[in-house]
Parts: sequence; C-alpha cells; structure tokens
Amino acid sequence: MKLTAFALLALTTLAVSSCNKQKAAIDARADATQNAIDHEKEAVDVAAKEALKQTNTNAEIDKANIEAGKVTDQARLDAEKVKVEAEAAAAKARVDAEKK
Repeated sequence: MKLTAFALLALTTLAVSSCNKQKAAIDARADATQNAIDHEKEAVDVAAKEALKQTNTNAEIDKANIEAGKVTDQARLDAEKVKVEAEAAAAKARVDAEKK
C-alpha cells in the first residue's frame, strides 16, 4: 500500500511539474511575442517621425522654391514694365522729333 501511495504521489508530482514547465514555456513565448511587438511598435514610431521630418523638410524646400519663383517672376515683370515704358517714351520722342 505504501508503494502504491508513493507511486501515486510521484506521478502527481511529475504531472504537476510537467504542467508547470508547459505553463512556463507558454509564458516565455507570450513574453517573447510581446517584446517583438513592442520593438516593432518602436520601429513604426521612429519611421513615422522620420517620414514626418522629411515631409516637413520637403515642404520647406517647396515653399522656398515657390518664393524664389515669385521673386524671379516679379523681377522679370518689373523689367518688362520698364522696357515698355522706355519704348513708349522713345516712340513719343520720335513723334515729337518728326513734328519739328
């Protein structure tokens, strides 16, 4: 009887021990998965910040190009205006010269 009780106790201990090992393995897998997810979330966050930074840089470049284009166009138009005024003055002077 003592041998049977001892064998039953040994089997129960073995079963509980085996169960605890399986639970520990499950916990280890869950922890590893959660760590991997956390690292992936961090990588996504870093990538998003970098993309936002690049977008802001591109926007600043676009704004500078637009401003430069505006200044260039205004200078060209100012030069055309002066040219037209000079041509008009020359034409008036010719008319005045022809009358004399």
